[in-house]
Amino acid sequence: MSVSPRRVVVTGMGLISPLGIGVEDNWRALVGGVSGIGPITRFDTTEFPAKIAGEVRGFDPAPWLAKRELRQMDLFIQYAVAAGAMALEQAGLTVDPAHAESRPPDERMGVYVGAGLGGVNVLEQAVRELSEGKSPRRAFSPYFVPALIVNLAAGQISIRQRLKGPSLSHVSACSTGAHSIGEAFRVIQRGDVDVMVAGGTESTVSPVGLGGFCAARALSTRNDEPTRASRPFSRDRDGFVLSEGCGIVVLEELERALARGARPIAEVVGYGLNSDAYHMTAPSPNGEGAQRCMELALADAGISREAVGYVNAHGTSTIADALETQAIRGAFKEHADQLAVSSTKSMHGHLLGAAGGLEAAIVALALQRGVLPPTINLDDPDPACDLDYIPHTARELRVEYAMSNSFGFGGTNACLILRSVP
Repeated sequence: MSVSPRRVVVTGMGLISPLGIGVEDNWRALVGGVSGIGPITRFDTTEFPAKIAGEVRGFDPAPWLAKRELRQMDLFIQYAVAAGAMALEQAGLTVDPAHAESRPPDERMGVYVGAGLGGVNVLEQAVRELSEGKSPRRAFSPYFVPALIVNLAAGQISIRQRLKGPSLSHVSACSTGAHSIGEAFRVIQRGDVDVMVAGGTESTVSPVGLGGFCAARALSTRNDEPTRASRPFSRDRDGFVLSEGCGIVVLEELERALARGARPIAEVVGYGLNSDAYHMTAPSPNGEGAQRCMELALADAGISREAVGYVNAHGTSTIADALETQAIRGAFKEHADQLAVSSTKSMHGHLLGAAGGLEAAIVALALQRGVLPPTINLDDPDPACDLDYIPHTARELRVEYAMSNSFGFGGTNACLILRSVP
């Protein structure tokens, strides 16, 4: 006899982005149409074509990390530790004795938090010190490898929060955060665990991070208007804006969450993943791979395309925006003209491996609060981008189902479908 998959809800989230620290700071900026993009302040950008980014400002690790611990972690891991703690605190599932009765056994809790690139900052520092003549014994800290490798984002959360279930760090470029949440959804669905901490983290606003994407001619060079540089679906878009931060959610089996008195934020109901199998960086023609991924998510959720009211698009402010528009039209057919679609990257920029985690959390908040965030800077839409992109101003609209799209280099795609809860 077949057993129905268990239902999975979001019960907590931790957000760190160029828009702010924590859920409420981020939400206020999103519904206010505020941009978090500005001139890069961390290093001299004189020789770089792009001089702007979405830097996280005002992040103080002190509430979560002792000063002596900071050298053990690149910034992307620090973000993950902080956001993971925020999410578990909101869910009422931290290791604090006050939450002891709420938590399942440690072995029934896990963590899937990944990154696209990992510890670029500590790698740069070591190479710089070697080039300046320091000996390897002085250039490399004993913590160099643990501070660098991607899986220590999940590992540090697991250690600090005593999560003894599965611990993995998916690395799938800009789809990382969405894949992490989707795979965490699966392990709860099939009963392997009861709670998962899931999402993505990234900190690549550095000379190497900026230089690599500049060399690929992927970044906007609208340096004189940083807040207007990220302009998804616009005729005059000229590339994405490099950003950093972390988006983490707590996923929990529905009946367990309700039994302990938790208030779910949204329900995860569908997950699709596939590959374009086409090119290292370019999407497949006509958005074929992205369309199939959206159709897989709809089928997994068991809903019709007409049930979806909002799509948080990948919308990077590149030529790929037109292909995503084609993909949405292909997946949703005639219903595409009734969809509300927006790209919040217009405000927070592109967080790479953290993008899918942040944007899935934004979708959950939009469902809970009945407000859809806008696409800012959409003054002159590309004729090839002809959907309702919620230009400039947030829209008060309650929808039952919403989709979050994440597509990455290598042709890797992930789509999540969330449902509002009473």
